[in-house]
Amino acid sequence: MATRTVVFVGAGTAGHVEPALAVARAWKEKYPDDHCIFLGTPTGLENSLVPAAGFELHNIEKVVMPRSLNLELAKAPFRLGQAVLSAKKIVDGTDLLIGFGGYASASAYLAARMSKVPFVVHEANAKPGWANRLGALLTKYVAVARPVGSTRFSHARVTGLPLRADVRAAFKKASQDWHEARLRAKNDLGWSQDHPTLVIFGGSLGSAYINSQILKALPFFNAKKIQILHSVGAKNSLPESSDSYKAVPYIKDMATAYLAADVILARSGAVTCAEFGALGRMAVFVPLPVGNGEQARNADQLVSVGRAIVLPQKAFSNAWLEENFETVIEQSNRCSESGLSQDMESEARIIELMEIALQGGGA
Repeated sequence: MATRTVVFVGAGTAGHVEPALAVARAWKEKYPDDHCIFLGTPTGLENSLVPAAGFELHNIEKVVMPRSLNLELAKAPFRLGQAVLSAKKIVDGTDLLIGFGGYASASAYLAARMSKVPFVVHEANAKPGWANRLGALLTKYVAVARPVGSTRFSHARVTGLPLRADVRAAFKKASQDWHEARLRAKNDLGWSQDHPTLVIFGGSLGSAYINSQILKALPFFNAKKIQILHSVGAKNSLPESSDSYKAVPYIKDMATAYLAADVILARSGAVTCAEFGALGRMAVFVPLPVGNGEQARNADQLVSVGRAIVLPQKAFSNAWLEENFETVIEQSNRCSESGLSQDMESEARIIELMEIALQGGGA
């Protein structure tokens, strides 16, 4: 088989980059002679994550679509045109492109269409972003992590969301004995088995608002002997830790944190929801109150099976925690200790669609 070049597009946040990396690793494992390259922008997390994973990265102009009528909206078509031309120089002559949304994807999809390169769109969120909505109009090879109700995505292939290697490994190991895995994770974090445990994180940058409400609720948590691991975000000030409250800039071992926690308190990005689904028990999700509203829907399935509560940020406060947290703990205790396996085969399902696209077959 001749060596092929596959372009992976995942730019901006970890929610776009990590799934792309997971599929790229799986593709290289299956087709080690193929050349896998990444397309991104100069300011996204791909600039650290992609080279660290051993893949080649090419950057193009970042295109942000303004959400209101202003001068930036008028400039957007020109910026998009420049980015498309930059992307076309990279995409020309390649064999396949797959995009996971983000600031580079719309340009890449248009470049692939102009270059007659087949491409696949993967949408992680329950509410697709504008780049993937555009891409879905230009290709019949469309995949979604969860069923999406919109017309163009309603017939997409449901593949699940690719998980990071550490989460996949933790799931496989924990599946041998979930109860023992959760006890072991608590022990690894230095937590008592006799008191409830809470893990808090607000995305890759943290959340100043969530942080402020947690600090106000600390007297309540201390009185209830609730053990807390709190990721405040690398750019936020670090509160003082105590025996039952540990504040860190970020959590290095998320797999262990998911397994150890009785309750997770977090934003509801698609990747967070998928990782929690695989390893967690009960979550309180406070969606990011900006964007196109995708975070408010990402946890719908977890809510439907009783493993999550979704709370708008305007309703979330230290008072809400003090009034409701014991009920949340009770709900956690009723949840199965087992994680959900729905995303464990996602890479294989996505690769199957990529192979169909390469062969020019029907989706």
